Parts: sequence; structure tokens; C-alpha cells
Amino acid sequence: MKSNENNFIRRLQRQKEDALEFIVDKYLPLIKGITYNVLSPLGNDGIMEECINDVILSIWSHSGKFHGDATDFQKWVCAISKYKSIDYYRKARKKEEFASTHLDLNKEKSVEDELIEAENKKEIIELIDQLEPVDRDIFVMKFFLGFKTDEISKRLGLSRAAVDNRIYRGKKKLHTKAANLNLGGSTV
Repeated sequence: MKSNENNFIRRLQRQKEDALEFIVDKYLPLIKGITYNVLSPLGNDGIMEECINDVILSIWSHSGKFHGDATDFQKWVCAISKYKSIDYYRKARKKEEFASTHLDLNKEKSVEDELIEAENKKEIIELIDQLEPVDRDIFVMKFFLGFKTDEISKRLGLSRAAVDNRIYRGKKKLHTKAANLNLGGSTV
């Protein structure tokens, strides 16, 4: 059975992947629009993409809590998108404030060192993007959003051991790929 306008909510609540694909196809423009409206002042496409992924993950993870029809579902998606975007906006602003208040502490770093470090981080993010979607979500939650392993396992419906194993294997993959790109063995 394939998800359609009449059954996608029930199928999503049963964690059927075709329902998630249906929702992404139907609601992604709406999610992107809301996210863009809130996060565009930051001027960071990476944060917007991360937020959109988190919205979709939240819809998937919390689908069992939704009760209503397709119209209510659209409102629910809008609310999740809005509040996730606001959370991301606040986190980004806090990081900017923290960075600006502690700017003087990094005087011993040269501009060249900072550029190399920024380039390495960019390459590491590109490497993480090459991981499987579940592994990528785990790495983003663990190393960029600061989630604890228990919280990640609950959100993704995996055991703690499965999350730990995926982190271990993912780090090995990243280390190998980083070595091949001459990043000096920098890993997450």
C-alpha cells in the first residue's frame, strides 16, 4: 500500500517510510518557507538545512502524538516548523554572542590558522554529509547540537548500543576519508 491524501497520517503513525516521503513531497515547500522566514536574517543556509531536517525528524518521531485530519496536520507541521526555526535562531544568536564576547581569548591564533581550521571544519561537514542518513542525523545531533546518546536513541528509535556503534563506525569512516583528503586525521 502506498501513502496518499487519505491514509498518509495513519501510515506515518505506523512509521511507514512511504508516508514520510509523501509528507516531504507535499509539505517541504511549506517547511522551507517558514524556516526561511525565521532564519534568513542569519544568512546561513547550513542552519536552515539543519533546521529543516530536524523538523522532518520531529514530524517522524512525534507522529504518534498527532490526532486530527489533513488540515490539522498542516497546522501541526507549521507549528513544528515555526518553533524549531525559532529554537535554531536563538541558538545561533547565542553562539554569535559567545563568539563575540570571547574574541579576545583567541589572539594567539593567526589568521592563517583560523582559515585552515575553518576549511577543515567545512571539509568534515562535507564528509558527514556522505554518511548514511541515520548516521548523519546521529552525528549532527551528537557533535553539533550536543545531544546525549540516550536522547538520540529515543528520538531515532534506536537502542543506545546501536547509536554508540554507529558513532564508532562513522568516526572510523570519517577518519579514513579525512586521511585520504589530507586533513591531518582531523575527525569529529
